[in-house]
Amino acid sequence: MRIGIDVGGTNTDAVLLEGPRVLATTKSATSQDVTSGIVSALQALRAQHAFDPAAVGAVMIGTTHFLNALVEARGLAPTAALRLGLPATSALPPFVDWPERLTRAVAGRPYLAHGGHEFDGRKIADLNEDELRRHAADMAAHGIRSVAISSVFSPVSDEFEVRAAEILRAELGPDVALSLSHEIGRIGLLERENATAVNAALRELAAGIVDGLAGAVAGFGITAPLYLSQNDGTLMDLEYARRYPVATFASGPTNSMRGAAVLSGLDTCAVVDVGGTTSDVGVLTQGFPREAGTAVDVAGVRTNFRMPDVHSIGIGGGSLVVEDGGRVTVGPRSVGYRLTDDALVFGGSTLTATDVAVAAGLTDIGDRSAVAHLDARLVKEALDTIAADVARAVESMRTSPEPLPVVAVGGGSVLLPDTLPGSGTVHRPDHFAVANAIGAAIAQVGGEVDRVYAIDAGRRETVLDEARQEAVDRAVAAGANPAGVRIVEFDEVPVPYLPGNATRIRCKAVGDLQQVS
Repeated sequence: MRIGIDVGGTNTDAVLLEGPRVLATTKSATSQDVTSGIVSALQALRAQHAFDPAAVGAVMIGTTHFLNALVEARGLAPTAALRLGLPATSALPPFVDWPERLTRAVAGRPYLAHGGHEFDGRKIADLNEDELRRHAADMAAHGIRSVAISSVFSPVSDEFEVRAAEILRAELGPDVALSLSHEIGRIGLLERENATAVNAALRELAAGIVDGLAGAVAGFGITAPLYLSQNDGTLMDLEYARRYPVATFASGPTNSMRGAAVLSGLDTCAVVDVGGTTSDVGVLTQGFPREAGTAVDVAGVRTNFRMPDVHSIGIGGGSLVVEDGGRVTVGPRSVGYRLTDDALVFGGSTLTATDVAVAAGLTDIGDRSAVAHLDARLVKEALDTIAADVARAVESMRTSPEPLPVVAVGGGSVLLPDTLPGSGTVHRPDHFAVANAIGAAIAQVGGEVDRVYAIDAGRRETVLDEARQEAVDRAVAAGANPAGVRIVEFDEVPVPYLPGNATRIRCKAVGDLQQVS
């Protein structure tokens, strides 16, 4: 058996699985105290289906806590960003494009030093170790506890980042948290540097949250391994989560899409996850979310780590329904987590999308008599508006003329019609309300390579095979069963503005966890 838990901003969903079979599900309000909320979810699962905690093979948790902390600028550590690239790259120092509010929250201090490589591994400049020691002394004087180290083209050669980390650790002590950009971001210096600095700022918070999650599970008597969901649909262990908290960003929508795939049996489709405030629309390819192909803005910071390509619109169960001059609009304003207080069916005075769904007979929650007075025309126009807005969002995610099958998940998906304009039948599988927790429970382990290679004449196939094998090796090292690892993504893109047959290769391998029933 395995347990999947998704801790969202509004609800905490949990499922108990035995193989592909769903034994129990639960949905409850997320508590401010992470630990008690997870314990409550585990107790609710056991109340539905009694199980021995010792029989649980693994627990998978998806959480939005790290992303919320960044958005709210709370709990962030004093952070330095050290860039190795002089005499190049001095025009735009680290933190240059960060919102001032966030820079203040991390007490961000930028440092520039000599180093870096060209795309083919040639050095821009030698590392100046005395220069790094002077920077370390200044960091110590300003109370820096976490450092992001980025070097030009470090995905090609990590030599300087690794050596700089050794020097800083020796100067600042073993307790300093170091984040290296070649382990976090992709090609693109500023975006990779930003992603690394965000990770560094979250390191202290990550330790507390991860310990809290582990304590909640252990306190319930479960001794099985605990994993956290990553934003690419794969898993990481607790030590990895402590080191790379940014890898959890967007794990909620990713879990929903992965859950939609397993519940519907469709591995290539559009997924509409309707929550309380927004609807997230993404695309599954071979059972995994399509990744954003461009830089991703997170809390006003431009980054390039792995994120699913998701389009969000302001329609959810708590969306306000307003009639003005005979025209009915739905959202983007929402009552959000106050739905159970403000909606008409719960004794409130605000007309919401949930009230409209109850009036139309799409769901049966709260007091139906409280919406009996609603005009049938208003109800129909509101539902038509929701369908049209969602259909446009799905259409915007298509990359080919062929229509995509649509799978609806999330508690608010009852708002959608059985047929969506331009997309045909809407698939609403069993357990759709807890698809995010199911996505966490069935997640696999992955390994990825993203690098620019200089491919010599006659060596193309050799280089491609080496990249594939490295991705497989990384998946196995992360805990995947070697017998079932497969390549799920492979991109080979020539880089015409660089000499030497430069080619960017992206390769992703995934496999099931070892020894998990």
